[in-house]
Amino acid sequence: MAPTTELRQSLSRARAQTDSLFDLVDPAAIYERPIAERHRIVFYLGHLEAFDWNLLGSSLELPAFHAGFDRLFSFGIDPDSTALPTDQPADWPAVGEVRDYNARVRRELDAALVRAPDELMHVAIEHRLMHAETFAYILHQLPFEQKVPPAFSALAGAPSGPAPETRMVEIAAGQATLGRERGDGFGWDNEFERHQVDVPAFAIAAHKVTNGDYLEFVKAGAAAPHFWVCREDQWCYHGMFEDVPLPLDWPVYVTYEQAQAYARWKGRELPSEPQYHCAAYDDGDSPHNSAHENVDFRRWDPEPVTASPPNRFGVSQMAGNGWEWTGTPFAPFPGFAAAPFYPGYSANFFDGQHYVLKGGSPRTARCLLRPSFRNWFRPGYPYIYATFRTVEN
Repeated sequence: MAPTTELRQSLSRARAQTDSLFDLVDPAAIYERPIAERHRIVFYLGHLEAFDWNLLGSSLELPAFHAGFDRLFSFGIDPDSTALPTDQPADWPAVGEVRDYNARVRRELDAALVRAPDELMHVAIEHRLMHAETFAYILHQLPFEQKVPPAFSALAGAPSGPAPETRMVEIAAGQATLGRERGDGFGWDNEFERHQVDVPAFAIAAHKVTNGDYLEFVKAGAAAPHFWVCREDQWCYHGMFEDVPLPLDWPVYVTYEQAQAYARWKGRELPSEPQYHCAAYDDGDSPHNSAHENVDFRRWDPEPVTASPPNRFGVSQMAGNGWEWTGTPFAPFPGFAAAPFYPGYSANFFDGQHYVLKGGSPRTARCLLRPSFRNWFRPGYPYIYATFRTVEN
């Protein structure tokens, strides 16, 4: 089935979104590696077009014109601090060569996209939008002087106040609807099959854990989160373009390990994936009400946990302002089948070393806010826009 005009326009918008991120990088920094566990920036410059070419070009039977770049830029890295990459800037091609490759990929694909299958168009669009978030948090680690901030800084207009008191919301026993049905729109392989899980009654925090909440944990001896820096004996939040005095009512960004430790310190737990669903949705088909949420590239940094209204259960920001760690290891749903066009997308990570995150961050595209979408990361990875809330069982 030929892709609709809407899908082709969506791909164009996704390209514009990722192109704008590379505009933020000082040209002298293109071979930098802001995160030791990840590739250099130049890899991401070529990766998005190489992925599209390897996926769509193959489907459309287009002849290869630069097989070396097709391979070089094909795969990223699953971050693992025990096996850091060792490549040097000289190992990578010149930026001009990469940009020429990108331009030709777009020209040749665009001339043939009318023949591309809808499903592969969705893959190309969502893969690119996921990388728009990945590359944003990579750029977050780049020194300020190596970035060119846009005219509007997302820190502007996000006043901070005291952290709200922790309030637990009772969620009645019920069933969580996880996943989606095949044939019911696009989804990645780990989103299938749709099924229901019985969930006993529990209580969940009305807000994400804030910097103010976590500060008490730090004062009790815990390590500070990666996004905090100490400036003249004062904690600050390390933003995308500037450091600001620690906003106590913003959500804290932490690793799974830190979230788990805090929950135990409070005598609570992290919610499971089914518990998250029970607190976030009326049923499995209800989308996030994201009109007022900090999502879809609205901001570069968080906003207060009280900035948007609660859902009908009384729980706020189950979408946006930071992905939420769950206590659920990333594993296949019953009936899982790897996608033939990307067999390792999920299956390579069903290893008990990754945990499910739900909800979305300020840099998460709106199409990824569907209830069935699942994110996952290693428990000690500190760079992602991930927060959490606690539950009482």
